[in-house]
Amino acid sequence: MNDDSQGDAMTVTPRRPTEDAGQALRVVVLGGTGFLGRPICRALADQGHAVVAVARNPKTIGPGVVVRALDLAAADVDEITAVLRDLDPDVVINTAGGMWGLSEAQMLAVNVTLVERLTEAAARLPRRARVVQIGSVHEYGLVPVDTSMSEQMTPAPVMPYGEFKLRCTAAITEADRQGRIEGVTLRVGNVIGAGQPGHSLLGVVASRLHDAQRSGERARLELAPLGSRRDFIGISDVVAAVLLAVTRPDAAGRVINIGRGVASSARDMVRLLIDVSGVPTDLVEAESTGPAETNWQRLDVGLAAEVLGWSPSDDLHTEMKQLWEHAGAEVPA
Repeated sequence: MNDDSQGDAMTVTPRRPTEDAGQALRVVVLGGTGFLGRPICRALADQGHAVVAVARNPKTIGPGVVVRALDLAAADVDEITAVLRDLDPDVVINTAGGMWGLSEAQMLAVNVTLVERLTEAAARLPRRARVVQIGSVHEYGLVPVDTSMSEQMTPAPVMPYGEFKLRCTAAITEADRQGRIEGVTLRVGNVIGAGQPGHSLLGVVASRLHDAQRSGERARLELAPLGSRRDFIGISDVVAAVLLAVTRPDAAGRVINIGRGVASSARDMVRLLIDVSGVPTDLVEAESTGPAETNWQRLDVGLAAEVLGWSPSDDLHTEMKQLWEHAGAEVPA
């Protein structure tokens, strides 16, 4: 994107977050070219906000979105501060981070270290910015079957990723408590949609189905046990929740669950993807040996309705179809 287009995109007068989504804000999206970041940037631009996506590998996102290069995992506090001071945001949304295909050290860097540096950098700005952090259902850890995970529960993560995301939530919450930032954490379920990470279960399945489709052969999927029940949510619902978290005043200082409030099996999700693909498939699943309590997630999303005015849709079929079509478009000819 050329310099002229960057200048045009940033001429909007900055305003503080309010319930009026029609007021234009300056919004910086960290990890803005990624799975969640890209659709969030597009949706913000569609609402008339001035949007800058910050990412290690700049990619064109679309009209109204400026892309700025920065290796967030390697950047120190001073570098992040310099970028934020230059962009003067009303809101910073952190969609950077991840777990798929990363070592523990890498997960620590792109999650905890980044968020700790971000909160420090945002606190140095001349006016207090809202920071929206994308958290994870994995922060809660194990709960008994049929339990709904509410924000009042004491988190007890059992995997490194969950521990790291919980530390991120703690950093955002503490910085908000101290008045250094206006912090919001959205604790998100298992997201489904276009651009699904290739290392995820559905990303792997989509790749194998496309391989079979190109070869004209029947697919054979040999997978680990799929009986675990998780709170799966479409990426469009997550984007809608993020946009509300940007503008709703009552969201400040909150940790808010974003999920469907439904525990669906991984098997059902894989079968839905197979059905959407139309690829003849043999699904071979290993037997489960773990206790049922390790295989259950269901988020209580009542607070999201109360504070954000948000509720999930029930249309995972459309999200899965978009996942399938996007995965096919990315396969080299």
